Amino acid sequence: MNNFENNSDRRQIHSISETNGFLTKMYALMGASVLVSALVAYLTMTVFRSAVMGMPVTFMWILLFVPFGLSWGISAKANRNPVASLIMLGLLAAIYGFEFALIAGFYTGTQITSAFISSAVVFIAMAAFGTFTKKDLSNWNSYLSAALLGFLVAWIVNMFLHNPTITYIFSFIGVIIFTGLTASDANKMKNIYNNYGDQVSSTGLATIGALQLYLDFANIFLFLLEIFGGSSRN
Repeated sequence: MNNFENNSDRRQIHSISETNGFLTKMYALMGASVLVSALVAYLTMTVFRSAVMGMPVTFMWILLFVPFGLSWGISAKANRNPVASLIMLGLLAAIYGFEFALIAGFYTGTQITSAFISSAVVFIAMAAFGTFTKKDLSNWNSYLSAALLGFLVAWIVNMFLHNPTITYIFSFIGVIIFTGLTASDANKMKNIYNNYGDQVSSTGLATIGALQLYLDFANIFLFLLEIFGGSSRN
């Protein structure tokens, strides 16, 4: 969320109970998004498996890029129309659930379960650290965002090189980057609410925070899935 800056000199305007209420709402929305993705992924792999296999490739490519537009829409609408942003968050989670189901077809149930549990443990630990630490982690966000940009460029280049060793190494780097982003994003959203929560919709702000944390969790899961898949991945 680039509309706000963490400013340690600004007076905190919310009580501890109000901040806890905001954080509860944000993490509840994030958890609900994960559940939506898990449910859609399960239904895709079971009930709708035959229908999915018959879908045109063009439709799947379109779905691949829709979440980018939804992410932008959530950020743009969160303050002016929190309900619309919530609907878009649910839709984004559903689409990612569908995409996760397609990816899961290349891995075993044990690998998927191991990756999900590991992702949950890492996410909870780092989100708790970012939420409860007394330190301002805004510097983390700056460095990690720069690292992520360079990482994405290198990842795209490797898509054309098709080097499995580099891909495997990149998976560890991806886990490190998004693990750090989980802590910094949790810390950032708490500070934004404390400093600017009177200027925006708390539901809208919680939706943006839920989106950021959901994407952090999803990326940790995908990279750990790549790691647990090892040499058996396609």
